[in-house]
Amino acid sequence: MNNETFQKIKQEALADWQALKEKTVIMVGTATCGRAVGAVEVMRAIDQELANQGVKDAVLMEVGCMGHCYAEPLVIIQKPGYPAICYGYVDEGTASVLVKEFIVGDDLCIEFALAATEPNDMFPTFEDFPRGMVEQKIVMENCGIIDPHNINHYIANGGYEALANAIEMTPEQVLQEIKNSGLRGRGGAGFPTGIKWETCQNIEDDVKYVICNADEGDPGAFMDRALLESNPHQMLEGLALAAFTVGASHGYIYIRAEYPLAVERVRMAIEQAKDKGLLGNSVLGSNFNLELEIFQGSGAFVCGEETALINSMQGYPGIPRHRPPFPAQAGLWNKPTVINNVKTLSYVSHIIKKGADWFKSIGTPENPGTAIFALAGKIINTGLTEVPMSTTLKQIVYDVGSGIEKSKKFKAVQIGGPSGGCIPESLLDTSIDFDSLSKIGAMMGSGGMVILDEDDCMVEIARFFLDFTQKESCGKCTFCRIGTKQMLDILERITKGEGVLEDIDYLGELAQNIKNGSLCNLGKTAPNPVLSTIRHFRDEYEAHVIEKRCPALMCKELTTFYILPEKCERSCDACIGSCPVECIYSNEDRIKVIDQEKCVKCNSCLDACPPQYDAVIKLSPVDMLKVKENVIDE
Repeated sequence: MNNETFQKIKQEALADWQALKEKTVIMVGTATCGRAVGAVEVMRAIDQELANQGVKDAVLMEVGCMGHCYAEPLVIIQKPGYPAICYGYVDEGTASVLVKEFIVGDDLCIEFALAATEPNDMFPTFEDFPRGMVEQKIVMENCGIIDPHNINHYIANGGYEALANAIEMTPEQVLQEIKNSGLRGRGGAGFPTGIKWETCQNIEDDVKYVICNADEGDPGAFMDRALLESNPHQMLEGLALAAFTVGASHGYIYIRAEYPLAVERVRMAIEQAKDKGLLGNSVLGSNFNLELEIFQGSGAFVCGEETALINSMQGYPGIPRHRPPFPAQAGLWNKPTVINNVKTLSYVSHIIKKGADWFKSIGTPENPGTAIFALAGKIINTGLTEVPMSTTLKQIVYDVGSGIEKSKKFKAVQIGGPSGGCIPESLLDTSIDFDSLSKIGAMMGSGGMVILDEDDCMVEIARFFLDFTQKESCGKCTFCRIGTKQMLDILERITKGEGVLEDIDYLGELAQNIKNGSLCNLGKTAPNPVLSTIRHFRDEYEAHVIEKRCPALMCKELTTFYILPEKCERSCDACIGSCPVECIYSNEDRIKVIDQEKCVKCNSCLDACPPQYDAVIKLSPVDMLKVKENVIDE
């Protein structure tokens, strides 16, 4: 009866989906990344131009994020008889041209295209992107292709089949499939999902809970947000499967309030699933019941830790608890609770549909499946990517991200969030998986990946990330609360040229004490950026301490701006006009001079100076004296 009920639902969804194939469909990526650069305005321009041209049979549809955030706004046009074409960097003017030339006419406007493909029987794929040779999409497969507001699109592409099949199975059978798959938590720790579910399943209690952790406090990560904005039903189905397996009838999605679009789309998805009988009382006519609610977090980074998250939900400060008992034993309201990350839950339906052996065929034996990363920083193609666990860092940086922007030299990749480690160029061939990254002093984390180039100071990078984790510490542990502050004070002294050699070794000693004495992983991992930069870039620390010099010219206290008299063009006032504190003036010879006491080291003069003059230079105070001496000698 359950399967029969679902087949009726699926047939309705397929009819809705197939109807689109007979029409011209215009898909606009309106996830947060697209909206930030004008996707909503592009949609309006397309809608207006369709009306101006008298086009009535085209479907204008919102979709989520494909991962190519660097090229937003993205527009995909699927016109019967033509390849499906993905256009990038679309503005309102380009949008109007696409309507007039391609939708009304027959010009494919290839000059605006990123990729083109013949659609298959369900939806278009764009594997001819250069990065397509590296990527392997599982949970991102439908992102940017289906309408997140329409549950039929998800169902027509295989959605909720796993839930329908699972209800015909026993909870023990579902659990065994998850255990056999080797799925590890994608929230950061990599704990085996099956073991967590089994712990909760084995506890006898009339009330159990499931929670999706969508807090995502890592400032360099946006994978969970993109998944919820692009395909919210995938997470809901995984959460429903978790609830069925452990025997829960109530669940929560913990989303930070800074994700309003994700909240809106998840809320709509819950209502649609309930209307279809896929959530709520008697799911698909079975005796399985599941009510889901959204809980909006206040943005505390520590609430990504599951016990702090539970405290937050119960109205207490977001402070981690002592474990054991673990949440799977005694969690929300002291009841057995399974908490999984968005990405972890998003894999579950695929595993139940395709089997554990299929999932284990991807990645490595100990780290099966794929991993999703958010690429940010000094990289050409920022955005999201999903790759097999066996992929190397070099492949992600150069094959997926297309290398370093402005032809700069790669220095390091900071991976694993604010508590992650910095990996140098010599280790770029490292395989991306939980175990390999741990061996080199880094960690997978939630999947944030910040690319650093030759202009980044590794001491300042360590200080920046430690400053974040120190401020986000809940303050419960003395080691975390006071130890990280001591480390931060030392780093600030070093970046100002006030450090001593003993500070470098003392940082390592403090770090080890903080790791050993902290209760939760925020404290245990907070020193990672410092330890990894000392390990791989000790020469930069020593330059700051011994030479009082920042090799990357990033630390403001160790950086000076100087205007070369022999290169300064007397008739040009570009630097004067750009200075926000008016510290640049012309001397009696009309040569520009910087008042060093007023200068705030903002880079404005360097950016404003015309390249044909190249008169403004940035150097250390020690080097500036040498330059001045040479000028005087000449």
